[in-house]
Amino acid sequence: MVDYFQAGATAWLYPALTALFSVIITYAAFHLALAIVHKLTHRKTVPRLFLDASSRALSVVVCLLVLNLVLGASPPELIWLSEIQHLSTLLLILAVTWALVRCTSAIGDVIVMLNPVLEGEWKRARKVETQTRFLVRALNILIVIIGMGAALMTFEPVRHVGGSLLASAGVGGIILGFAARPVLGNLLAGMQIALTQPFRIDDVLYVQGEWCWVEEVTATYVVLRVWDLRRLVVPLQWFIENPFQNWSRNSAELLGTVFIRVDYHMPVAALREEFGRLLRQAPEWDGRVETVQVTDSDERTMEVRFLMSAPNSNQAWDLRCAIREGMVTFVQEHYPEYLPRLRARLVDEEVPGEV
Repeated sequence: MVDYFQAGATAWLYPALTALFSVIITYAAFHLALAIVHKLTHRKTVPRLFLDASSRALSVVVCLLVLNLVLGASPPELIWLSEIQHLSTLLLILAVTWALVRCTSAIGDVIVMLNPVLEGEWKRARKVETQTRFLVRALNILIVIIGMGAALMTFEPVRHVGGSLLASAGVGGIILGFAARPVLGNLLAGMQIALTQPFRIDDVLYVQGEWCWVEEVTATYVVLRVWDLRRLVVPLQWFIENPFQNWSRNSAELLGTVFIRVDYHMPVAALREEFGRLLRQAPEWDGRVETVQVTDSDERTMEVRFLMSAPNSNQAWDLRCAIREGMVTFVQEHYPEYLPRLRARLVDEEVPGEV
């Protein structure tokens, strides 16, 4: 046994040293070429973005390619040669999958970089970014599945199992479809959302009673940033099956309302004048809408609605709060007697038999 291992080690000495030096020289040459490219190119150019994103994976791919060539030229009678070649091939497949995923992600970054959010073009830029993120993630999932399948097919037992599965693809497909129905449903929902664009990155949504922004879109779920910095994670399938509000679908402009209840004797003209004064002092008002209307009344009070406009949801909220505070203060200081009150009437009733 000792003689067997000694003979194997002696036989492997020259091929192993050749493989080691070849990989070291290839690695050094690759990084030297990479440094030269970095010196000669700007970091924001498209080729440079692809190179920066995939350089580490490409270095592994190149080194494994050289290693496979050296092993292929080695004497076939070497012990464990087939096992080492299989391991090297397996690592090469995984490295190529890694490099393809990195390049695909770089494609998404390049598309987003080439479509910046400019004034007046934010809608198109966000649409492109959302579609790109969806498609890139779906393509990455497909690449990983193909890569893992190719890696597993290098094993002879798995290859035989794969042939058996192909022979019974109908039953296997049905079983797999039922088992992976939630995942596949979310993937298909993601493709539908990417194409139809019911929302985009940074859109303002009102989902399940929460005012939130679209922060991140993955292949299976959406991360929504709630106004108080909580995160709401919603599966993509939910957006296909349930209604939700998009407050920035075509534009970010919103109308805001403030309601107050006052006595019937309160002069509405004074409220209208004070409302206009407050709006002209508010930096959040965009000057489009200024309306005061009596929208309801009951046996004690009347309801006055103040309608105003703002450039976006954040400023609409701040404007509503400022106007509400200002109008309540105005009524308190100038017409305190017209605040809502409960009226009662005392009636003296004569009791029979009393003098």
